[in-house]
Amino acid sequence: MSVIRWLVAFLLAVVVTAGLGSIVQTQFNLQAIASLGVSIPWGIRAEVTAFDLLSFAPTYAIVAAFALLIALLVAAWPAAAFPGIRVFWYALAGFVAIYTALVVMNSMLPVTVIGATRDSAGSLSLALAGALGGWLYGLIWAQRQKGQN
Repeated sequence: MSVIRWLVAFLLAVVVTAGLGSIVQTQFNLQAIASLGVSIPWGIRAEVTAFDLLSFAPTYAIVAAFALLIALLVAAWPAAAFPGIRVFWYALAGFVAIYTALVVMNSMLPVTVIGATRDSAGSLSLALAGALGGWLYGLIWAQRQKGQN
């Protein structure tokens, strides 16, 4: 049963991180276009956001899954040592995981694959989505640690 709870917690963390990250990157990209003087109505913003949730988020979820898998497993050690702030460790792990993945991708690839990472505000916003995913993971996984179902 604990394997299922772990898998559910992990998959939800990945979905939240990738979904929110997709929304963030879409809005940063649209804002960059708007800064050129192009008016972007809310309907178009919603349509582009929905399109990116279907097209970009699944690919980004692969990146998030690999990054979060490593980070959440590593965070289990301090989370076990400091159970009172267990969720903090998982949120921090999610933040660091996504930020690190973005830095590595941007340094290894010849182009910036995720447009929102062209500035620090976009990278930090995507990393905050990772923190939210890690926090959610910690909440769900902490239930098992407390012996609750």
